[in-house]
Amino acid sequence: MRHHIVIIAVLFMLSGCQEQGKNIIAKEIVSDLEGISQKYVGEEPTTPEATETYEPIPPKIFLNDNYVPSDAIVLFDGSGLEEWVYVSDSSAAQWHVMEDGSMMVKDKSGDIRTKRNFGSMQLHIEWKSPAEVINEGQSRANSGIFIQQRYEIQIMDNNDNATYTNGQVGSVYKQAVPLAMASAPSGEWNTFDIIFEAPEFNGEKLVKPAYVTILHNGVLIQNHFEIEGSVKHVGWPIYEAHGKAPIQLQDHGDNSRVSYRNIWVREL
Repeated sequence: MRHHIVIIAVLFMLSGCQEQGKNIIAKEIVSDLEGISQKYVGEEPTTPEATETYEPIPPKIFLNDNYVPSDAIVLFDGSGLEEWVYVSDSSAAQWHVMEDGSMMVKDKSGDIRTKRNFGSMQLHIEWKSPAEVINEGQSRANSGIFIQQRYEIQIMDNNDNATYTNGQVGSVYKQAVPLAMASAPSGEWNTFDIIFEAPEFNGEKLVKPAYVTILHNGVLIQNHFEIEGSVKHVGWPIYEAHGKAPIQLQDHGDNSRVSYRNIWVREL
């Protein structure tokens, strides 16, 4: 009988501890909810109309025949390279403009950049590697998009061509491995849709890092990744204070023959 009383007492104590634990958890949840609801003041609305807003009114955006938004800055539409200059000396870009409305890297001529400077933006760019495979590893169809001339999104042909994963297609070079490899077959067109949030500085001090989100052929491959600093081939990435800056396209110098088309930007 005494054993039964002891067992009942232990069970009662355990039950009390469990109930106390539930109360603690419940209090934490309530506390969290209270923190969230602090942005709302006054009495709880009792009609749907009380929580409906009519301003601001979003601007209406139209798409042209190439699905370019009406508020976009067109950087390349196949008609010429007027928006681009060489990085080395700011002379007119001389990459190959092709009959199909694309441009192809001119081997060993140098990187090109936009004449305009950009901060936070939505960048759409289409690219393809050549159908004929002539190199391996990092030398196969290697190019890159340098946002603000500092933060590289890697372009290369990784189809049956493995390399270090933080340097493969869609990586933030040497920083972020893509969530997936979503490349089209060699020789076919790919799309990158990039949402870039520019870093913010107070003098020389970093206040807010840069972030990037990337869709590759409609597949999310970088999800609001916090960029760690300017890309470095050797060494650690670091931030140096800067303002708006150009978009730069890379001539990797190994007969990459990467082609680009339909490049546009929406400033955010």
